[in-house]
Amino acid sequence: MTRSGTTPGRNTLGPLKTHRRRSVMVLACVAAAMALASCTPPAQTTQTASEPTGSEPAAITGTASPGPTLAPEVSAATKTVEATLKKIVATTSKPEREAVRSALVAAGIPASNVEVSVSRTPTGLDVDAMEAAALAGGSCVVGQIRDGGVVMTVLPVLASGKCFVGDVR
Repeated sequence: MTRSGTTPGRNTLGPLKTHRRRSVMVLACVAAAMALASCTPPAQTTQTASEPTGSEPAAITGTASPGPTLAPEVSAATKTVEATLKKIVATTSKPEREAVRSALVAAGIPASNVEVSVSRTPTGLDVDAMEAAALAGGSCVVGQIRDGGVVMTVLPVLASGKCFVGDVR
């Protein structure tokens, strides 16, 4: 027994503090994983931003391996989210969070399946990029708006059943 009356090696912080510490550790690990994942583009990404066109690329010989085949509901959700975000970006490069959410719901995505990141920082500044996600089957269709362009990707659903970690109403 120690001076406080607990046995050595036993958690003296109590279950609530232990839970908070574990939550912070899990969030830190998720943030680190997301930061590492952003260093390399995902396999299922398409760039749709306007880019200057140059000369035609040289012919490529050999066979290309086809990308993964998406389930029909994921493919349909990808087209819907991409078309909706492109329409929004055509009118404003810095849309508001609720405008993005409303547009996706109006496009036919159930409100309970839509997640949108914040459009302003806690200090009131515009964010550099916004993400919108739609839950489709067992996948998350994620679109990012940055610098007037839209980039789409398909990611697995998190263990929570959501696409994003944090406050995404």
